[in-house]
Amino acid sequence: MDSFLAPAKINLALHVVGRREDGYHLIETIAVFTRFGDRIEVSRAEKDEFRVTGPYGGAIPADGGNLVLKARDAFRQAFQASAGKPLSIALEKNLPPSSGIGGGSSDAAAVLRALKRQYGSAVPETSLSAMAARLGADLPMCLAARPLVARGIGERIEIFRDFPSLPMILVNPGVGVSTPAVFRELSGPVNPPIGSRPPTDPKALPTWLDRTRNDLEKPARGIATVISNVLQALTQAGASFARMSGSGATCFGLFETVEAAQNGATLIRMRQPDWFVAATRSMASTEDPDDGN
Repeated sequence: MDSFLAPAKINLALHVVGRREDGYHLIETIAVFTRFGDRIEVSRAEKDEFRVTGPYGGAIPADGGNLVLKARDAFRQAFQASAGKPLSIALEKNLPPSSGIGGGSSDAAAVLRALKRQYGSAVPETSLSAMAARLGADLPMCLAARPLVARGIGERIEIFRDFPSLPMILVNPGVGVSTPAVFRELSGPVNPPIGSRPPTDPKALPTWLDRTRNDLEKPARGIATVISNVLQALTQAGASFARMSGSGATCFGLFETVEAAQNGATLIRMRQPDWFVAATRSMASTEDPDDGN
C-alpha cells in the first residue's frame, strides 16, 4: 500500500488582479507546500472502499461528494482501459476543513499522483494536469506541490527551481470560512499584481512579503473577526511575518528556525488550547512530497 502526503498549501501572497466574464476571479499567488498535511493510502481491493480517519475525519463527507472520489472517478473515466480495477482509498484527515490551506484539493491531487504511480507511463503528465484543472482551481497547484507562482484562476503555474524551505506555524481558530462568501465581499475586482519574484534568501523574504498582500484577508476578517487574534498570536510568538492563507481562516507565521517555530507553537497552544496549531516547514524546490512513499 502506497502512502502519499497531501500537504497544506500556503499562499504567501495572493493578489486578486481581475475578473473573467464568467465571474471567476483572476489571481496571482505565491504558494508553498508544507511537510505537515493529510495522508492518502491507495491499494488494490476486491471492491471500491473509502475510509476517512484522523482528527478532522468526522467533518468531511465520505461519499461521492468528496473531492477524493471525484478525482478517482475522473481518472477512471480518462484511463478506463487500465484504471478500472477496484481500489481501497484511506484518507487520514489532519488538516481542518474549509480553512484556506487547500486540504480537499490537496487530498484529490494526492490521489491523482498515487494513481499515476500505479499506472505509470499510461498516464501523460499533461493529461493529468488538465484533469486536475477540471476538478478545481486549486488542484493544478496541489498536483505540482512545489514552491510556485500561479496565475489566471490558478491553472497557469510556474514552479520555482531554487526556493528554500521555510520554518512556520499554521494556526486555525476552529472557524470555517466560505471561499465564495469571501470573494463576494471583495470591494473591487482589480488590484495590482505581485510583479517581482520572491527572494531566495529566507531572511529577506519577510521584507519582500510586506510589499505584497492577501486581498482576501480583509473580507475574511469581516466574516471571522477572530482572524485578527490569530495573526496577533503568531506575532507575539515570535513570527517574523504573519498572514492569512487563501480565504482563511488559517494563518501562518514565518520563523528563522524549526526550533523557534516549535517553541512558538507551544506558546500558542498554552494560550489557546482549542485552536489548531502545527509547527512545520515548507518544502524546498528540490523536495518531492512523495519521497519515501
